[in-house]
Order: sequence, then C-alpha cells, then structure tokens
Amino acid sequence: MTGRATRVAALADAAVELLAEGGMRALTHRAVDARAGVPLGTTSAYLRTRQALIEAVVRRLAELDRADLAARELPTGTALGNQGRAAALGAADLDQLAAAVAQVLDRWLTTGRTRTLARYACLLEAVHRPELRPILDQGTVLRVQARDLLARAGAPDPRRQGDQLVAFVDGLLFDRLVGAGTLSAPPPGTEESRADLRAAVRSLLRALTGA
Repeated sequence: MTGRATRVAALADAAVELLAEGGMRALTHRAVDARAGVPLGTTSAYLRTRQALIEAVVRRLAELDRADLAARELPTGTALGNQGRAAALGAADLDQLAAAVAQVLDRWLTTGRTRTLARYACLLEAVHRPELRPILDQGTVLRVQARDLLARAGAPDPRRQGDQLVAFVDGLLFDRLVGAGTLSAPPPGTEESRADLRAAVRSLLRALTGA
C-alpha cells in the first residue's frame, strides 16, 4: 500500500469499529480521528464528505472479506474468492465447499463480528440514502463467484441459483448474528457452530445442484 492508502485503511478500520458499536449515528469525522488516534481534522482531510467516509468503509470491508474467502480452498486448489476456473465440482467438492463457507461464516460471527455489524449498518444506511446505493455493487462480486461455482457443480440455472445461494447464506449469517438464531444456534466459535453451519450450507448446495 502507498502511504495514503495505508492511512485511509487505518481510518476505515476505526470507522468500522464505531459503526459496530453505535451504528451510523456514531460515525463522524471527529469520532474517527479520536478512535484512530490521529490529529483532529485528519479524517476530513483524507475523506472530505460523509459519503466518502462510508464508501471507504465499504471498500475496506470488501477487501477484508475477499481475503477471508481467498484463504479457503476447495480440494481442487481453487480458492472461494477466485472465479473462472473450468474444473467441474463433484459431490466431494461441494462438501468441502460447505465446510469452507461454514468456516468463513463462523469467523464473521466471531473475530469478524465487528466487520459484519458495520456492513449491515452501511446497507441499512443505503436504504434511506439513494446516493449511497452504489455501495451495494460490492455484493455483486460474491454473486458472480457463486454463479461460477454452481455452474461448475452442474446447477441447471447457475445465474439465478447463485444469487439465491448468496441471499440464503447472508440470511443465515444475519439470523445467527442478530436474529432468532442467537437464541437457539450453537455458540459461535465452537465446533458445534461450524458443524451446524456446514450442514445448513450443504443442504442449500444439495437443493440447488441436485447433488
């Protein structure tokens, strides 16, 4: 990273923490300065407007999420974050894919919980502020990857079903993070949690691919 990119990433990380703790109302340039431990006015110098600050947060979240996905590989050596490989995926690969997705989800519920809460705060803000709707484009990357994976697994309609897979998995994450799943699901960070998530994702993949 360049010096500017490193500073913007640090400011975005501080903003993520504020969003997770207090939602959008907690996000101000002054608060980011304080959380990042930088002189007053630093954040506004790099990210002049509130929209620029939110967009920097979204880019940072996407960058960190891609790193998580790229670290999880299928037996064929294809990382979740990659696309465009021609190799077909069989039933054993789908089992491995379910396990990899479960690992990522469990991470986003534990060590990545702050990032997940911040992501949802940004998405809710975009609902009420049309000028921020472009931040939703970040989600299209995961949909493209899901379509590619399902196409390789022989799904009959990978474009539509890939979008469904992302929606289902995102709903599963939301349920475990802030929904009714917090009352009944195994505690995040445990093997029970990962096994339960793995079973849920495998059921989705089986339904979508007929495997």
